[in-house]
Amino acid sequence: METRPPLPAHRAILASHGVLIIILIICVAIEMTLQGADFGLWGSPRWRGLAYQNGGFWRGLLDNWRPNYAAQPVTMFASYGFLHGGLVHLLVNMITLASLGRLVIERAGQGRFAAIYALSLLGGAVGFALLSTAVQPMVGASGALFGLVGALVGWDYAARRLARAGIGPVLRVIGLLVLLNLVMYWGMAGNLAWETHLGGFLTGWVAGWWLRERPQ
Repeated sequence: METRPPLPAHRAILASHGVLIIILIICVAIEMTLQGADFGLWGSPRWRGLAYQNGGFWRGLLDNWRPNYAAQPVTMFASYGFLHGGLVHLLVNMITLASLGRLVIERAGQGRFAAIYALSLLGGAVGFALLSTAVQPMVGASGALFGLVGALVGWDYAARRLARAGIGPVLRVIGLLVLLNLVMYWGMAGNLAWETHLGGFLTGWVAGWWLRERPQ
């Protein structure tokens, strides 16, 4: 019987977490490019404003605002998730993505992770479009991140129901998420896209139910 030697550690990580790594690299590369422009290391300080103008989610574009380019009202449903409001925003989201992404990949595989992430990114934008009246742009990966949480919580809920166990732990997690959003909303003086978080979470829950985790 022929056997193949195991892949080197770095290749094994790329093979099993390649999509997650690509998302991390894209988000970090964009923000680092804008950071460098902000400090005059390259380009122009106008780059960040231009990035938000063309890639952020503008609620008004769904009404009567004039887009910068024809496809903008459609592309913004995805592009907003790769932009961030600064270095701290990026770091918090990327650390969270690395942690949640690994959990979802371990339980469902890389393909399902990619699908849940993409659907949650879209769901977060839909939530913002339906519930928000903001005139400023919405940016950040948190809609997709709350979708990953939604998938994980949904799987836990389904497992507990199947085992006829109490759902108290699930309700506590949901309560903590609500509390977290309230604290952030207060700390950010209302400049929190909670609508995106809600839309992403609900989409992730449904997507996780549809894309069931792999048998362990």
